[in-house]
Amino acid sequence: MPAFSPVTLTTERLTLRSIEKSDADAHFAIFSDPAVMRYWSSVAWTDMAQAHAEVQRTLDAYADGSTLCLGVVLRATGEMVGVVTLYSIHHESRRCGLGYALAQAHWGKGYLGEAVATMLAHGFGELNLNRVEADVDPRNSASEKLLQRMGFQKEGYMPQRWIVNGEVGDTVFYGLLRSGWENR
Repeated sequence: MPAFSPVTLTTERLTLRSIEKSDADAHFAIFSDPAVMRYWSSVAWTDMAQAHAEVQRTLDAYADGSTLCLGVVLRATGEMVGVVTLYSIHHESRRCGLGYALAQAHWGKGYLGEAVATMLAHGFGELNLNRVEADVDPRNSASEKLLQRMGFQKEGYMPQRWIVNGEVGDTVFYGLLRSGWENR
């Protein structure tokens, strides 16, 4: 798979940029918050080493072309407040998964919608994707609404797919085709 070169995308309020080793503190601040991780497929981080390991996994994934994770940075302050990720990129089939997380203090301001739309435009444009998939815990209505606003269609349901910290969670699968993105 082709490696990813550093990427920077901008919107009116945000810069989406490649992750750097110096982003470990911001990663930890986001992923150690139990509210952010409430519907995630793993528990909130408890050790800074987890952030350093995730940053290294991201850098390795850039090198092998399997994942494009961009930090969501507020242009006004330079603060990294989230991430948006195209992962499990299958170059031959031109498809991947979509993931995202945003620091709780920045919920409800439209940042995630702005970041996801920008990443999808990059994915369907520059990366020439044909299909993007997402799986969501059905209790996470805000995430489902975001995907629906982006044009994603509900495609499936898997009960009891995740067990995180002893809690069983279901998954709703969503998909977005290039044609759906272009015609939304």
